[in-house]
Formats: sequence, C-alpha cells, structure tokens
Amino acid sequence: MKKRTAAKKKKAVKKTVVRKAPKRSSVRRAAKRPAARKKAVKRAVKKSAKKTVRKTAKKRPSVRATFLEVRKPIGLVTHFYNEIGVAIVRFKERVPLGTVLYFRGATTDFKHPVKSMQYDHKPISIAPKGKQIGIKVPKRVRKGDRVHRA
Repeated sequence: MKKRTAAKKKKAVKKTVVRKAPKRSSVRRAAKRPAARKKAVKRAVKKSAKKTVRKTAKKRPSVRATFLEVRKPIGLVTHFYNEIGVAIVRFKERVPLGTVLYFRGATTDFKHPVKSMQYDHKPISIAPKGKQIGIKVPKRVRKGDRVHRA
C-alpha cells in the first residue's frame, strides 16, 4: 500500500514551467485595422471662369546669358584626367591651335587659349570635326561641360 500512495503523490505534484516573455523591439507597431471602405461622393461640376492674363515686362538677360545664347557650343567635354590636367573634348567643328576656348558647366567657368592639342598621342595643329582631342587645361573640367569660342 505504501507504493500506491507514493505514486499518487507524484501525480499530484505538477512541475511548473517558467516561460520567458518574448523580447519586444523598441519600435512599436501599430495594430492592424481592417481597411474602411470609401463612400462614393458625388461632386458638383464647377463652371470654369475665364482667366485673366497679366502682361509682365520682360526681364533683360544677363551678359553671360546673352553670350551663351548667341554662341552655340563648338564642343563637349567627354573625359578629364586630373593627374595630368588634360580634358578630352569632342569638337563639332574644326578648331586651330591658339583659339581661345570658353569652358562652361555647372561648376566650371573659365577661358583658356589652346596651347597644346593631341590626337592619338600625337601633337596636332588643327582639331578635326567629330574627333576626341586631348587639350591641356589649367583648371578642372567635368564630363558634360560645354566648350564655346571666346
């Protein structure tokens, strides 16, 4: 009989399991709510009124703006080598040595006479149309800068 009472006592004692609460993140998430259905709203049709147009005086463009409008770009910078200070320019027309060029871009704005030009690592005196020519420049130029005759 002692064995039965001991077995009953073991069944009576239940082990309690302690469960840890899950870690909560520092950001709280909003509870999901079912999407509310939109009600159809009928809007009244408005009659369009005539618009009055004011005539304003035209502003005179700055000297630089007129220079750029009158003078079309004769070339475009396609690459720049910072270590040797050489700009690669594709010209739209023939450009001889000694021509003063005006480099214009977002951060570029200077004039410089052409002192040395190279095509395929050989010095040239006239830059042909449509070829990419290396020109020594004193300042930094960027890809996409426009080149004008000054």
